[in-house]
Amino acid sequence: MKEERTNLKVATLAGGCFWCLAADFEKVSGVAEIISGYTGGKKENPTYEEVSTGKTGHCEAIQVYYDPKKVSYEQVLDIFWHHIDPTDSGGQFADRGPQYRAAIFYHDEEQKRIAEKSEADLEQSGQFTKPIVTSIVKFSRFYEAEFYHQDYHRKNPSRYKIYRSGSGRDQFLDKTWGKENKTDSNPGGNPGGQKTYSKPDDATLKKKLTPLQYEVTQSEGTEPPFQNEYHDNKRDGIYVDIVSGEPLFSSLDKYDSGTGWPSFTKPLEPENVTTRKDRTLFAVRVEVKSKHGDSHLGHVFPDGPAPTGQRYCMNSAALRFIPKEDLEKEGYGEYLKLFRRKSE
Repeated sequence: MKEERTNLKVATLAGGCFWCLAADFEKVSGVAEIISGYTGGKKENPTYEEVSTGKTGHCEAIQVYYDPKKVSYEQVLDIFWHHIDPTDSGGQFADRGPQYRAAIFYHDEEQKRIAEKSEADLEQSGQFTKPIVTSIVKFSRFYEAEFYHQDYHRKNPSRYKIYRSGSGRDQFLDKTWGKENKTDSNPGGNPGGQKTYSKPDDATLKKKLTPLQYEVTQSEGTEPPFQNEYHDNKRDGIYVDIVSGEPLFSSLDKYDSGTGWPSFTKPLEPENVTTRKDRTLFAVRVEVKSKHGDSHLGHVFPDGPAPTGQRYCMNSAALRFIPKEDLEKEGYGEYLKLFRRKSE
Protein backbone atom coordinates (compact mmCIF):
# COMPACT_ATOMS: atom_id res chain seq x y z
CA MET A 1 0.00 0.00 0.00
CA LYS A 2 2.86 2.46 0.60
CA GLU A 3 3.19 3.38 -3.06
CA GLU A 4 -0.57 4.01 -3.23
CA ARG A 5 -0.73 6.59 -0.40
CA THR A 6 -0.16 9.63 -2.66
CA ASN A 7 -3.75 10.86 -2.53
CA LEU A 8 -4.36 9.82 1.06
CA LYS A 9 -4.00 11.73 4.31
CA VAL A 10 -2.87 10.26 7.60
CA ALA A 11 -4.14 10.55 11.16
CA THR A 12 -2.08 9.23 14.07
CA LEU A 13 -4.16 8.22 17.06
CA ALA A 14 -3.59 6.42 20.35
CA GLY A 15 -6.46 4.91 22.31
CA GLY A 16 -5.26 1.95 24.29
CA CYS A 17 -4.79 -1.42 22.62
CA PHE A 18 -3.98 -0.86 18.96
CA TRP A 19 -5.66 -4.15 18.02
CA CYS A 20 -9.03 -2.69 19.03
CA LEU A 21 -8.58 0.74 17.50
CA ALA A 22 -7.44 -0.81 14.21
CA ALA A 23 -10.47 -3.11 14.16
CA ASP A 24 -12.82 -0.18 14.75
CA PHE A 25 -11.37 2.01 12.01
CA GLU A 26 -11.22 -0.83 9.51
CA LYS A 27 -15.02 -0.56 9.18
CA VAL A 28 -14.96 3.08 8.12
CA SER A 29 -15.64 3.85 4.47
CA GLY A 30 -12.88 6.07 3.10
CA VAL A 31 -10.16 4.48 5.25
CA ALA A 32 -7.69 2.75 2.93
CA GLU A 33 -5.08 1.39 5.33
CA ILE A 34 -4.36 1.12 9.05
CA ILE A 35 -0.90 0.53 10.51
CA SER A 36 -0.38 -0.42 14.15
CA GLY A 37 2.74 0.89 15.83
CA TYR A 38 4.41 3.01 18.48
CA THR A 39 4.84 6.76 18.84
CA GLY A 40 5.37 9.51 21.38
CA GLY A 41 8.67 8.33 22.85
CA LYS A 42 12.37 8.88 22.21
CA LYS A 43 13.77 5.38 21.88
CA GLU A 44 14.42 4.41 18.26
CA ASN A 45 12.93 1.23 16.84
CA PRO A 46 11.27 0.08 20.06
CA THR A 47 9.95 -3.46 20.34
CA TYR A 48 6.57 -4.48 21.70
CA GLU A 49 8.23 -5.89 24.80
CA GLU A 50 10.08 -2.60 25.43
CA VAL A 51 7.01 -0.43 24.90
CA SER A 52 4.97 -2.70 27.17
CA THR A 53 7.19 -1.81 30.12
CA GLY A 54 5.90 1.76 29.97
CA LYS A 55 9.48 3.07 30.17
CA THR A 56 10.19 4.05 26.54
CA GLY A 57 7.76 6.96 26.46
CA HIS A 58 5.97 5.41 23.50
CA CYS A 59 2.34 4.42 23.38
CA GLU A 60 0.49 1.96 21.20
CA ALA A 61 -1.04 3.86 18.31
CA ILE A 62 -2.40 3.50 14.80
CA GLN A 63 -1.90 5.45 11.63
CA VAL A 64 -5.09 5.81 9.64
CA TYR A 65 -4.62 6.47 5.93
CA TYR A 66 -7.85 7.91 4.61
CA ASP A 67 -9.28 9.46 1.46
CA PRO A 68 -10.25 13.07 2.32
CA LYS A 69 -12.80 13.01 -0.51
CA LYS A 70 -14.73 10.29 1.32
CA VAL A 71 -14.10 10.99 4.99
CA SER A 72 -12.78 14.14 6.65
CA TYR A 73 -10.30 14.51 9.49
CA GLU A 74 -13.17 15.82 11.62
CA GLN A 75 -15.08 12.60 10.99
CA VAL A 76 -12.01 10.51 11.77
CA LEU A 77 -11.75 12.26 15.14
CA ASP A 78 -15.45 11.83 15.83
CA ILE A 79 -15.08 8.09 15.32
CA PHE A 80 -12.00 8.15 17.57
CA TRP A 81 -13.92 9.82 20.42
CA HIS A 82 -16.64 7.20 20.14
CA HIS A 83 -14.17 4.35 20.69
CA ILE A 84 -12.07 5.49 23.65
CA ASP A 85 -12.50 6.84 27.17
CA PRO A 86 -11.25 10.42 26.78
CA THR A 87 -11.50 11.04 30.55
CA ASP A 88 -8.93 8.38 31.53
CA SER A 89 -5.34 9.62 31.93
CA GLY A 90 -3.97 6.34 33.30
CA GLY A 91 -4.53 4.11 30.28
CA GLN A 92 -7.57 2.70 28.53
CA PHE A 93 -9.98 0.20 30.05
CA ALA A 94 -8.15 -2.93 31.29
CA ASP A 95 -4.82 -1.76 29.86
CA ARG A 96 -3.05 0.49 32.34
CA GLY A 97 0.08 2.61 32.07
CA PRO A 98 1.40 5.43 29.86
CA GLN A 99 1.92 3.02 26.97
CA TYR A 100 -1.88 2.82 26.69
CA ARG A 101 -2.64 6.51 27.04
CA ALA A 102 -5.08 8.22 24.67
CA ALA A 103 -3.67 10.93 22.42
CA ILE A 104 -4.05 12.67 19.09
CA PHE A 105 -0.75 13.29 17.29
CA TYR A 106 -1.26 16.11 14.82
CA HIS A 107 0.80 16.30 11.61
CA ASP A 108 0.28 19.98 10.81
CA GLU A 109 -1.31 23.15 12.17
CA GLU A 110 -4.62 22.43 10.43
CA GLN A 111 -4.90 19.07 12.16
CA LYS A 112 -3.99 20.73 15.45
CA ARG A 113 -6.75 23.33 15.00
CA ILE A 114 -9.33 20.70 14.10
CA ALA A 115 -8.28 18.43 16.96
CA GLU A 116 -8.47 21.22 19.54
CA LYS A 117 -11.90 22.27 18.31
CA SER A 118 -13.12 18.68 18.25
CA GLU A 119 -11.97 18.12 21.82
CA ALA A 120 -13.50 21.41 22.97
CA ASP A 121 -16.81 20.50 21.33
CA LEU A 122 -16.78 17.14 23.09
CA GLU A 123 -16.08 18.83 26.42
CA GLN A 124 -18.93 21.29 25.91
CA SER A 125 -21.36 18.59 24.79
CA GLY A 126 -21.81 17.36 28.35
CA GLN A 127 -21.47 13.74 27.22
CA PHE A 128 -18.94 13.13 30.00
CA THR A 129 -19.14 14.33 33.59
CA LYS A 130 -15.36 14.06 34.05
CA PRO A 131 -12.87 16.38 32.29
CA ILE A 132 -11.54 15.39 28.87
CA VAL A 133 -7.84 14.60 29.35
CA THR A 134 -6.82 13.18 25.97
CA SER A 135 -3.54 14.78 24.87
CA ILE A 136 -3.10 16.65 21.60
CA VAL A 137 0.58 16.33 20.72
CA LYS A 138 2.76 17.26 17.76
CA PHE A 139 3.66 14.18 15.75
CA SER A 140 7.35 13.25 15.63
CA ARG A 141 7.98 9.70 14.47
CA PHE A 142 6.02 6.50 14.10
CA TYR A 143 7.46 3.00 14.30
CA GLU A 144 5.50 0.15 12.75
CA ALA A 145 4.75 -2.65 15.17
CA GLU A 146 5.82 -6.22 14.55
CA PHE A 147 4.12 -8.05 11.69
CA TYR A 148 2.00 -10.25 13.94
CA HIS A 149 0.35 -7.14 15.43
CA GLN A 150 -0.87 -5.89 12.05
CA ASP A 151 -4.54 -6.81 11.46
CA TYR A 152 -4.40 -8.89 14.62
CA HIS A 153 -8.20 -9.06 14.87
CA ARG A 154 -8.32 -10.84 11.51
CA LYS A 155 -5.27 -13.04 11.93
CA ASN A 156 -6.32 -14.24 15.39
CA PRO A 157 -10.10 -13.66 15.59
CA SER A 158 -10.79 -16.02 18.49
CA ARG A 159 -8.04 -14.65 20.74
CA TYR A 160 -8.98 -11.09 19.76
CA LYS A 161 -12.65 -11.59 20.65
CA ILE A 162 -11.73 -13.02 24.04
CA TYR A 163 -9.37 -10.14 24.73
CA ARG A 164 -11.82 -7.47 23.61
CA SER A 165 -14.71 -8.97 25.56
CA GLY A 166 -12.67 -8.97 28.74
CA SER A 167 -11.10 -5.56 28.28
CA GLY A 168 -14.19 -3.59 29.31
CA ARG A 169 -13.98 -1.40 26.21
CA ASP A 170 -17.32 -2.34 24.64
CA GLN A 171 -19.11 -2.26 27.98
CA PHE A 172 -17.94 1.31 28.52
CA LEU A 173 -18.82 2.39 24.98
CA ASP A 174 -22.29 0.82 25.20
CA LYS A 175 -22.96 2.57 28.49
CA THR A 176 -21.66 5.91 27.23
CA TRP A 177 -23.05 6.01 23.70
CA GLY A 178 -25.74 3.34 23.70
CA LYS A 179 -25.63 -0.18 22.33
CA GLU A 180 -26.14 1.15 18.82
CA ASN A 181 -22.61 2.55 18.97
CA LYS A 182 -21.14 0.87 15.91
CA THR A 183 -18.77 2.24 13.31
CA ASP A 184 -20.84 3.22 10.29
CA SER A 185 -19.47 2.25 6.89
CA ASN A 186 -21.25 5.26 5.41
CA PRO A 187 -18.62 7.96 4.82
CA GLY A 188 -21.03 10.53 6.19
CA GLY A 189 -21.84 8.42 9.21
CA ASN A 190 -20.58 8.19 12.74
CA PRO A 191 -20.22 5.27 15.13
CA GLY A 192 -23.56 5.91 16.74
CA GLY A 193 -25.46 5.19 13.56
CA GLN A 194 -26.05 8.90 13.11
CA LYS A 195 -24.55 11.01 10.36
CA THR A 196 -21.48 13.00 11.23
CA TYR A 197 -21.35 16.55 9.90
CA SER A 198 -18.22 18.66 9.76
CA LYS A 199 -16.58 21.61 8.09
CA PRO A 200 -14.03 20.92 5.33
CA ASP A 201 -10.76 22.85 5.25
CA ASP A 202 -10.69 26.27 3.64
CA ALA A 203 -9.07 25.13 0.40
CA THR A 204 -11.80 22.54 -0.09
CA LEU A 205 -14.50 25.11 0.66
CA LYS A 206 -13.18 27.50 -1.96
CA LYS A 207 -13.37 24.73 -4.56
CA LYS A 208 -16.76 23.48 -3.42
CA LEU A 209 -18.63 26.77 -2.95
CA THR A 210 -19.51 29.57 -5.33
CA PRO A 211 -18.04 32.99 -4.45
CA LEU A 212 -21.41 34.07 -3.04
CA GLN A 213 -21.82 30.90 -0.97
CA TYR A 214 -18.32 31.35 0.42
CA GLU A 215 -18.91 35.04 1.19
CA VAL A 216 -22.17 34.33 3.01
CA THR A 217 -21.13 31.28 5.02
CA GLN A 218 -17.54 32.21 5.82
CA SER A 219 -17.59 36.02 5.96
CA GLU A 220 -21.11 36.64 7.28
CA GLY A 221 -22.24 38.11 3.98
CA THR A 222 -25.83 38.73 2.91
CA GLU A 223 -27.30 37.90 -0.48
CA PRO A 224 -29.75 40.25 -2.27
CA PRO A 225 -33.41 39.92 -1.27
CA PHE A 226 -35.77 38.32 -3.82
CA GLN A 227 -32.78 37.53 -6.06
CA ASN A 228 -31.86 34.24 -4.43
CA GLU A 229 -32.67 30.62 -5.02
CA TYR A 230 -35.12 29.69 -2.29
CA HIS A 231 -37.05 32.80 -1.22
CA ASP A 232 -40.06 31.66 -3.29
CA ASN A 233 -39.47 27.90 -3.20
CA LYS A 234 -42.71 26.09 -2.33
CA ARG A 235 -41.65 22.48 -2.86
CA ASP A 236 -41.74 19.90 -0.05
CA GLY A 237 -38.37 18.94 1.37
CA ILE A 238 -35.65 19.94 3.78
CA TYR A 239 -32.86 22.50 3.77
CA VAL A 240 -29.36 21.46 4.81
CA ASP A 241 -26.14 23.38 5.37
CA ILE A 242 -24.35 23.89 2.04
CA VAL A 243 -21.04 23.35 3.85
CA SER A 244 -21.63 20.36 6.13
CA GLY A 245 -24.91 18.83 4.98
CA GLU A 246 -26.44 18.91 8.45
CA PRO A 247 -30.28 19.23 8.40
CA LEU A 248 -31.44 22.71 9.36
CA PHE A 249 -34.99 23.55 8.26
CA SER A 250 -38.11 21.96 6.77
CA SER A 251 -40.45 23.29 4.10
CA LEU A 252 -43.25 22.52 6.56
CA ASP A 253 -42.03 25.43 8.70
CA LYS A 254 -41.31 27.81 5.80
CA TYR A 255 -43.53 30.84 5.18
CA ASP A 256 -43.62 33.98 3.05
CA SER A 257 -42.28 36.73 5.29
CA GLY A 258 -42.29 39.30 2.49
CA THR A 259 -38.61 40.04 3.12
CA GLY A 260 -37.24 38.34 0.01
CA TRP A 261 -35.26 35.73 1.96
CA PRO A 262 -36.35 32.18 2.86
CA SER A 263 -37.92 32.36 6.31
CA PHE A 264 -38.84 29.65 8.79
CA THR A 265 -40.72 29.58 12.10
CA LYS A 266 -38.35 27.05 13.67
CA PRO A 267 -35.38 24.77 12.92
CA LEU A 268 -35.91 21.19 11.83
CA GLU A 269 -33.10 20.04 14.14
CA PRO A 270 -32.60 22.62 16.93
CA GLU A 271 -29.34 21.01 18.03
CA ASN A 272 -27.82 21.82 14.63
CA VAL A 273 -28.51 25.55 15.00
CA THR A 274 -26.63 27.95 17.26
CA THR A 275 -27.19 31.65 17.93
CA ARG A 276 -25.13 34.55 19.20
CA LYS A 277 -25.50 38.30 19.51
CA ASP A 278 -24.39 40.19 16.40
CA ARG A 279 -23.29 43.80 16.92
CA THR A 280 -21.89 44.44 13.44
CA LEU A 281 -24.65 46.95 12.64
CA PHE A 282 -26.11 49.71 14.79
CA ALA A 283 -28.76 47.42 16.29
CA VAL A 284 -28.03 44.20 18.16
CA ARG A 285 -29.26 41.22 16.17
CA VAL A 286 -29.14 37.48 16.78
CA GLU A 287 -26.96 35.63 14.30
CA VAL A 288 -27.81 32.04 13.34
CA LYS A 289 -25.04 29.58 12.55
CA SER A 290 -24.85 25.86 11.91
CA LYS A 291 -23.30 23.90 14.74
CA HIS A 292 -21.09 21.48 12.83
CA GLY A 293 -20.36 23.46 9.66
CA ASP A 294 -19.93 26.73 11.59
CA SER A 295 -21.64 28.45 8.66
CA HIS A 296 -23.24 31.87 8.90
CA LEU A 297 -26.87 31.23 7.93
CA GLY A 298 -28.66 34.49 8.67
CA HIS A 299 -30.50 35.98 11.66
CA VAL A 300 -33.52 35.22 13.81
CA PHE A 301 -36.08 37.87 14.74
CA PRO A 302 -39.00 37.85 17.23
CA ASP A 303 -41.56 38.99 14.66
CA GLY A 304 -42.63 35.67 13.15
CA PRO A 305 -46.07 34.07 13.08
CA ALA A 306 -47.59 31.68 15.61
CA PRO A 307 -46.94 29.30 17.13
CA THR A 308 -43.27 30.22 17.71
CA GLY A 309 -43.29 33.96 17.02
CA GLN A 310 -39.85 33.53 15.46
CA ARG A 311 -38.58 34.43 12.00
CA TYR A 312 -35.46 32.56 11.00
CA CYS A 313 -34.39 34.74 8.08
CA MET A 314 -31.86 32.69 6.14
CA ASN A 315 -29.61 33.16 3.11
CA SER A 316 -30.35 30.78 0.24
CA ALA A 317 -26.60 30.71 -0.45
CA ALA A 318 -26.02 29.00 2.89
CA LEU A 319 -28.54 26.26 2.17
CA ARG A 320 -29.05 23.27 -0.08
CA PHE A 321 -32.61 22.12 -0.72
CA ILE A 322 -33.37 18.41 -0.90
CA PRO A 323 -36.87 17.67 -2.28
CA LYS A 324 -38.84 14.97 -0.50
CA GLU A 325 -38.55 12.57 -3.44
CA ASP A 326 -34.74 12.67 -3.13
CA LEU A 327 -34.48 12.33 0.65
CA GLU A 328 -33.91 8.57 0.61
CA LYS A 329 -31.17 8.55 -2.02
CA GLU A 330 -29.46 11.57 -0.45
CA GLY A 331 -29.25 9.82 2.93
CA TYR A 332 -32.00 11.74 4.72
CA GLY A 333 -34.71 9.08 4.51
CA GLU A 334 -35.65 9.49 8.17
CA TYR A 335 -37.39 12.77 7.28
CA LEU A 336 -39.80 11.20 4.78
CA LYS A 337 -42.26 10.52 7.59
CA LEU A 338 -42.77 14.26 8.04
CA PHE A 339 -44.25 14.58 4.58
CA ARG A 340 -46.26 11.37 4.80
CA ARG A 341 -48.09 12.89 7.75
CA LYS A 342 -48.79 15.99 5.71
CA SER A 343 -50.53 13.98 2.98
CA GLU A 344 -52.59 11.88 5.39
